[in-house]
Amino acid sequence: MSFPEDLRDWQRELRAQFPIIVAHPELAYLDSAATAQKPQAVLDTVHTYLTTTNANAGRGTYTWANRTTELVERARDRVKEFLADPAGERSVVHFTSGTTEGLRTIARDWLTSWLTDGDEIVVPVADHRANIDPWRETQQLLAGQGVRVHLRRMPYQPGSHDYDHHALAAQAGPRTRFVAATHVHHVYGGNMNVHRIRQAVGPDAVICLDAAQSAGHLPVSVADLDVDFVVFSGHKALALPGTGAVWARQARGPAFAPGGWRGTPNTTGIASLAAALDWLEAAGTDRIERWTVALAARLTDGLRHLDAYEILGCPLSLAADSPVQQRRGIVTFRHRDIGSGDLGFILFSHGFMVRSDHHCQGSAGETTGSVRVSLHVYNTPEEIDRLLSVLASLQ
Repeated sequence: MSFPEDLRDWQRELRAQFPIIVAHPELAYLDSAATAQKPQAVLDTVHTYLTTTNANAGRGTYTWANRTTELVERARDRVKEFLADPAGERSVVHFTSGTTEGLRTIARDWLTSWLTDGDEIVVPVADHRANIDPWRETQQLLAGQGVRVHLRRMPYQPGSHDYDHHALAAQAGPRTRFVAATHVHHVYGGNMNVHRIRQAVGPDAVICLDAAQSAGHLPVSVADLDVDFVVFSGHKALALPGTGAVWARQARGPAFAPGGWRGTPNTTGIASLAAALDWLEAAGTDRIERWTVALAARLTDGLRHLDAYEILGCPLSLAADSPVQQRRGIVTFRHRDIGSGDLGFILFSHGFMVRSDHHCQGSAGETTGSVRVSLHVYNTPEEIDRLLSVLASLQ
């Protein structure tokens, strides 16, 4: 895989738009899967909103309140456009504090009222806990009401950690009502090929997609992914923390409508999310994907020549010229003798900010901590080369 030299000038221009990155040239921020940095356009939007329009939404008739209400409604449409929704008049968007709350809202306010005794749900028990715990809680809640729901584990392919769509098709049946899936795995970095799930489970099962590591990092098209829910966090997509979105197709099962009284929305966060989606669209998520995939390939290609390290995920996707899919901007590895926590401290002493722990993975995932490097458009090949140099010195 050749490095996209045609994107060098494009990337240099975009990197310059992140004040915190520009202010710290001595540091390399490699933790964008945890939270992404914010471009100046998002910061400017937040400042403008708070100094010209700040008010509550849907609760007043004066100008500032009306503008805020309009901002929230436009942001819903903006999410649909960003997800390439071909039937936005039928779908809905609900804002939450992030992916975790979004998935729990679906579980609590929608799934529990739809499942019946004997139904089955499929849960990806080696993915992020945010996409595991809500569905287990649903099972437990319904059990307390005398409704037995069977939780089936999503099957994974040995070695690659991709979903095993053939095994999923074999285990799915007429009582398979709901499937939880992840678009890009937060540890292994692979695109989980969710477009194959529909064929595996049939036309009637509801598919809920955790897009926390894909929205803002690569194109996400609900026109291509035959899923019913897409949930993502704003702070991983260049917006402020405390904002997320649930997109619901409204085609299978009852209409999605969060229950209970809805309090004041995070209007500042919603304003930042709309601005972030505008920025990402202008930058081109397809180009962001090309750039970050190339950086991840550069890192895995270098790591595979260092005997002291074990790279997690598909072993066939390590070489930069590998014919199989490359990591989607996430590379996770271990040193065979240095613990992940210690390795994280060592790397920070050299100016690299990485994640070093168990990464909130489910019980069927990794049992030993690791170091995760997660990339975005502001990262450079020079940062990757410097990182490989430091890692090589620790062999």
